[in-house]
Amino acid sequence: MNDKTLLRQDARVITLVGLAHGTSHFYHVILAALIPWLKPEFGLSYSELGLLMTIFFVVSGVGQAMAGFVVDRLGARAVLFSGIALLGVSAVLLSSAHTYTQLMLGALLAGCGNSVFHPADYTLLNQRVSKARLAHGFSVHGISGNIGWALSPLFLTFVAGRTDWRTALLSAALLPLVVLVLLVWNRHALRPEPAAIPVAGGAAGDASAFGFLKLKVVWLCFAFFFISAVALAGVQTFASTSLVSLYGMSLATATSAYTCYMFASAAGMLYGGFLGAGSRNHDRIIMIAFGSAAVLALVLAAAVVPAWMAVVLMGLIGLVTGISGPSRDLMIRSAAPANATGRVFGVVYSGLDSGLAVGPMMFGAMMDANHPAGVFVGIAIFQALVILTAVGVGSNSRVTAVPKTA
Repeated sequence: MNDKTLLRQDARVITLVGLAHGTSHFYHVILAALIPWLKPEFGLSYSELGLLMTIFFVVSGVGQAMAGFVVDRLGARAVLFSGIALLGVSAVLLSSAHTYTQLMLGALLAGCGNSVFHPADYTLLNQRVSKARLAHGFSVHGISGNIGWALSPLFLTFVAGRTDWRTALLSAALLPLVVLVLLVWNRHALRPEPAAIPVAGGAAGDASAFGFLKLKVVWLCFAFFFISAVALAGVQTFASTSLVSLYGMSLATATSAYTCYMFASAAGMLYGGFLGAGSRNHDRIIMIAFGSAAVLALVLAAAVVPAWMAVVLMGLIGLVTGISGPSRDLMIRSAAPANATGRVFGVVYSGLDSGLAVGPMMFGAMMDANHPAGVFVGIAIFQALVILTAVGVGSNSRVTAVPKTA
């Protein structure tokens, strides 16, 4: 295969996987974006609204760990298609909800759909993208997710503001439908590799399948994702509401600050792809990025800057955390044993969903107690804790990378 053909193949796979990942992240915040409509409609507290997002991410986290095994056994393509279809169905179910229980069921179904994306996406990228462009593939993957996060509240609040929240959710159901059609049309590019030959002997096979769980670095990576996701949950769910209380800005301006965070994070990931590809010290990139983000979050909590500057600071936090994204994924890839990519990414990324499950309820309780500054203080604390896990992962990776001598 010549370079031009390989480039086209890599670009096609990266684009398709990116579209799927963006759809997944779009659905992460469909409920958070509609809080101003759902709260009065159902008479809910912020904690009850946070519980809906907790249900989504608990189901997604548990399902993600299991989905990794299914991906390794059945192939990533079929699993990915099923996840996208479930997201569309969940939006239709949520749009027809008339009770809190029905909202919970819709969140549960959406969590099931979301659970497949990371193990499926990363398996496809590792199998179908050349090693020379893999860092850029991870970069685009992260960027597409952030674009999904950024566009979701803009789209949903725009439609809900001009019609109602039910129409907004029905409109959101069109996105996975369109993406699924595109993926099916290009299914040959996402064809799975032949399944690995199973290990002889049932017990031995089981030991091989679960052997990666004994690796310390896998659980350090899980902790990294859990802690960073708690901080991210604060940004996604209640940062905008907190900005309104702290700075007296309008909800539209506060939503713009969140959008600025997400687009700046996408720009940071673009640069981070080049930075990560040229570095072996991925943990150090992560430490600098999250240390800077923690300081900026504390400045926001202090409310010592004008409202327009708060929007800028949100963008800067997004930028520095985005830069760390490709380095994070490359760090985790180095921890994955051969033929276990889906399982490792499934377990490790379940830490992301676990953190996103815990965060909304914790930050929602702060808002119910009328402590909007506590949201940003909490974000800063968890961003600082990320540094400890990055140090552990980096140190462990460098030790295992040193060849053993006789």
